[in-house]
Amino acid sequence: MKTINQIRADFPILSREVNGKPLVYLDNGATTQKPQVVIDAINLYYENENSNIHRGVHTLSQEATDAYEQVRVKVQRFLNAKHSHEIIFTSGTTGGINMIASSLRTSIKSGDEIIITAMEHHSNIVPWQMLCEETGAKLKVIPINKKGELLIDEYKKMISSNTKLVAFTHTSNSLGTINPTEEIIKIAHEFEALTLVDGAQAVTHGKLDVQEMDCDFFVFSAHKLFGPTGVGILYGKEEILNSIPPYQGGGDMIKTVTFEKTTYNELPHKFEAGTPNIAGGIGLGVAVDYVQSVGFEFIEKQEKELLEYATQELNKIEGLKIIGEAKNKTCVISFVVDGVHPFDLGTIVDKLGIAVRTGHHCTQPLMDFFQIPGTTRASFSFYNTIEEVDVLVKGLKRAIGMLR
Repeated sequence: MKTINQIRADFPILSREVNGKPLVYLDNGATTQKPQVVIDAINLYYENENSNIHRGVHTLSQEATDAYEQVRVKVQRFLNAKHSHEIIFTSGTTGGINMIASSLRTSIKSGDEIIITAMEHHSNIVPWQMLCEETGAKLKVIPINKKGELLIDEYKKMISSNTKLVAFTHTSNSLGTINPTEEIIKIAHEFEALTLVDGAQAVTHGKLDVQEMDCDFFVFSAHKLFGPTGVGILYGKEEILNSIPPYQGGGDMIKTVTFEKTTYNELPHKFEAGTPNIAGGIGLGVAVDYVQSVGFEFIEKQEKELLEYATQELNKIEGLKIIGEAKNKTCVISFVVDGVHPFDLGTIVDKLGIAVRTGHHCTQPLMDFFQIPGTTRASFSFYNTIEEVDVLVKGLKRAIGMLR
C-alpha cells in the first residue's frame, strides 16, 4: 500500500507552484489530475503504435486495435457489466447522454413523460428538453429539500405509465449528494420506464456495479477518473442497445452499404461511427488500472476523512454557509459567504495557489432553488491532504477579510 506522499508523487502537476505558492488543487469535480502512467501511455501510443483501428491488416493497426479493445473489457469488469459489447466508447458523459436522447427520438411520442431531478447538470437537462420539444413529451422534475436530498415520495407520485425514461445523477456535482440509485431505478422499472444514470461524479469515489444497480444506461467521462479528456463510456443493456437505432452514421458502424440500403453493424460498433479517440481510450484503460491499484477501500477512507474535517473547519468560518448537507454525500463542499461574491473569493484564493471552482457549476436551476447566484466549490480527491484543507481554510479567512 502506497503512502499519501507516494500517491501524490504519481501526479506530476501536484508538485508545481501557482502564483509562487504550492498548488492546492481542489477542483476535482471539474476534472481530476492525471498520473504519470496515464500520460506515458498516451505518449507511447503516438510514439510507437499510432494507427487507425479495426480496419487494418498491418501490424501497427492490429496492435492499436488490441490495445483499444482491451480497454473495453477493462471497463466492462470495472462496472461489472454482463458483456463487453455493452460498453460503448463516447466523447464523454455529455456525448453519452446525447447519444441516448437522439436514439430515443423514434420511440418517444406526444404525451409521454421523461423524469429528471432538480439537481441535474445541464448535460442531463438540455438533451431531454430538446427531445421533449421535438416529440411533444413532457419533462418532469423530482424536487429536493433544503439539505439537497431528493423527495422520493414526490417521485412516487409523479411517475406513471406514461413515464418512458428516468434520467438522474448518481452523485451531484454541486452538492455532493449521493442519490438512492437502486431505489429510483426499482420504482422506474415498476412502471416499465428506462433508466439512465449520470455517473460522471460517481466513478472516482467508489466501486460501482451496473448489474446490481439494474440501470438500463450508465454514462461517465474518463477525465473525471484520472484519464484524458475527450473520451467517455456509455453502458447499455444488450437487448436495449440492440432495439434502438444508432446515433451517427459512418465508418465502422455498418455491415453493408449500398446506395439503396445500409445494414448496421453489431454491438458495440453500431454506436461507434468514425475514427475514435484511440489514445484517449488507451489512457482511460491505464487510469482504470491505476485506480484499482490504489483501491477503493483506501480512496473511500481518505475521502471520508477529508470531507468530515473540511466540513468541520469550514463551518467555523463566520458567515460561511454550506449548500448541500445531505446525510449521504461525497467529498464535495459548496458554500456561500455573507456579503462576498463567489467569483471574488475564488480569484483571491487562486493568488494563494488554491484552485476551487466558482459559479453555478452547470446547475443553474439548482442555484435558483437555493436563491443564490452560485457557490464556491471545493471538491476533493484521494490525493488531497488534511494539510491542504488547512491551507484552504486559512486562505478563505484571508480572502474574506479583504473582501468585507
